[in-house]
Amino acid sequence: MLSQKAKYALKALLYLASQEENHISRTIEIAEGANIPKKFLEQILLDLKRAHFVSSKQGKMGGYYLVKSKNEITLADIHRLFDGAIALLPCASLNFYERCIDCKTESECSLRQGLVLIRDETLKAMEGITVASLVHK
Repeated sequence: MLSQKAKYALKALLYLASQEENHISRTIEIAEGANIPKKFLEQILLDLKRAHFVSSKQGKMGGYYLVKSKNEITLADIHRLFDGAIALLPCASLNFYERCIDCKTESECSLRQGLVLIRDETLKAMEGITVASLVHK
């Protein structure tokens, strides 16, 4: 399930992606335009900045803008940043792998095998959805 924080991050990115190129949006403008509480948005924008999806400009005309192309930012990127692994169990994860302590061998675990299939299909779908594709819908 997508957390509220990840949902707000996507809404903020969609707002920024829908602006004219090189437009710098103030936090209040993003909050009102994307219907996100301003206090919550500030932390989300900092997380997106640390992950190099957005950057900011200080001063009177300052605000936030995309630094990564809206064609390159995927649902998978944002899910991993805010919600962690896409896999349902750590033993089926690509980026957050942990061995299960209750399995004799992973190669014989039919549960893991099934969850790897689910992870692969989910990842394929999430990587196929970009911020740009959502803006154009």
